Amino acid sequence: MDRPLDGQIALVSGASRGIGAAAAEWLSARGAHVVAVARTTGGLEELDDRIKAQGGTCTIAPMDVTDEGAMAHMCRSIHDRWGRADIWVHSAFHITPLTPAPQITAKDLDAILKTNIRAFARLVAFVAPLIAPSEHPRAIFFDDQWPEKFAGAYAMAKAAQRALIESWQEESRRTGPEVHLVRPAPMPTAIRARFYPGEDRDALASPKDEADRLLAPIFA
Repeated sequence: MDRPLDGQIALVSGASRGIGAAAAEWLSARGAHVVAVARTTGGLEELDDRIKAQGGTCTIAPMDVTDEGAMAHMCRSIHDRWGRADIWVHSAFHITPLTPAPQITAKDLDAILKTNIRAFARLVAFVAPLIAPSEHPRAIFFDDQWPEKFAGAYAMAKAAQRALIESWQEESRRTGPEVHLVRPAPMPTAIRARFYPGEDRDALASPKDEADRLLAPIFA
């Protein structure tokens, strides 16, 4: 396989499973050194094993994206070691139980705000200057669909993220970075299993196939 991303640094937040892990493997296979961030150490170690098995390189960073100090330190460490990152892929997301809109609890609302809105917005602030020195900086995010009922909390958080992404997209159109918002086909993820219990998961798209379908045009 060609390695057009040799020498590039790819930060992947939410890299331990699903589309985040698949994206990390896709980027590594094309030569990028992946910095993989997630809370699940075991998932990151398995990702590291798969990347190394295909001849790639990876630095795993088991940490919570809601820890602003840790995120700021990680970005500073990437800058100190490599001088920049070139690619940011973000798929970290917190999901709360499905519930009718009037029954969303304060605890669940706080968790949604903490991970999906505040932490995400802070990561944009931390990562934007990190990828700015790249010759071709790219930031890639994943949109989603959700059920019409009982997913108001999830929909609210996704809508907030989409608003910030689309704003950054317009602000960066002339000066960079490239900001991409892409939508995977339904995949057999833990989030979808909560929305559609009992669904035939074999009929869903694989994260690996979706990573290739969505990322290939961006890096063509």
